[in-house]
Amino acid sequence: MLEPALLGDTTLILILAAAALIIAWFGSKMAKIADIIADRTGLGEALIGAVLLGAGTSISGIVTSVSTAAQGAPDLSVSNALGGIAAQTMFLALADLFYRRVNLEHAGASPVNLGQATVLIVLSILPILAFTLPPIVVWGFNPLSPLMIAVYLIGLSSAHGIHERPMWLPRQTPDLRNEADDTEHDPRETINLAASFFGLLVIVGSCGWVLGEVGIEMSSRYNISQGVVGALLTAVITSLPELVTTIAAVRRGALQLAIGGIIGGNMFDALFISASDFAYRDGSIYHAVSERTVFWMALVALMTTVLLLGLLRREKQGPAGIGWESIWLLVLWVGGAGSQVWLG
Repeated sequence: MLEPALLGDTTLILILAAAALIIAWFGSKMAKIADIIADRTGLGEALIGAVLLGAGTSISGIVTSVSTAAQGAPDLSVSNALGGIAAQTMFLALADLFYRRVNLEHAGASPVNLGQATVLIVLSILPILAFTLPPIVVWGFNPLSPLMIAVYLIGLSSAHGIHERPMWLPRQTPDLRNEADDTEHDPRETINLAASFFGLLVIVGSCGWVLGEVGIEMSSRYNISQGVVGALLTAVITSLPELVTTIAAVRRGALQLAIGGIIGGNMFDALFISASDFAYRDGSIYHAVSERTVFWMALVALMTTVLLLGLLRREKQGPAGIGWESIWLLVLWVGGAGSQVWLG
């Protein structure tokens, strides 16, 4: 059993670094598996990115949020979820740098990703509404928590409907990268790939629990607010698989998988808040968090809106060979992170 309070500063930092490396290494292995499964199943890169890659690479984050909520650390728990969404959205701007032909949002346009981004904005705003409403608790949790799960499931169903019967399609350009299905394969190979994928979930999820334990101890030992530790330490570390897998997917040309993995993963990450509310035993977690955590809720909604506009506009190139939305995503994340660190 890990007891962070008994460990020295150096040991604590080494454990943190080891967990980060394991999460990044094994999480990156999920991208190639998800890409292959997307092609073989015919479900599409954007939808598979949302369900398999998005949820899979987020496993360490949800373990971190739930474990810290259960121990009575609501700010760390919720800010871990929101900080992860903000960081992962910013990762798309970094990935844009690795696709030099045109702006990533131009080449990876997909109606599924547009729909998912819209659902993500809804999921980002619902906790803010809960924060402003009376602290209603039914059976130990706020009624908004199951509502968020319902919105997520409706969003997935809508995304599948958009993929199967799209009513809007991106204008075809020479730089648009379309999906290609791989129908020539042995079904047993797909089963083996799925088994490997879920084996990786166990490893990455275990590291998420370790991060939660270390995060709580670091917040207490170094007198750092739980919001800063959650949004800028545990959130960024648990988001490393998204950074690695997104860049890897972009370099392989799986652009819709890259964008869908981030947006879909962010949709799943929003459910960390619901899961944390179920695990938190002292009432509604939406009313236990500070205004600084609500700041991250608003920042996530703003960053997702900027991304959605970029996907709609499809600018071919902007400053430094990337789109203006990528510039603004970087500015918003750096500005938001800097302001929270400055506030202490």
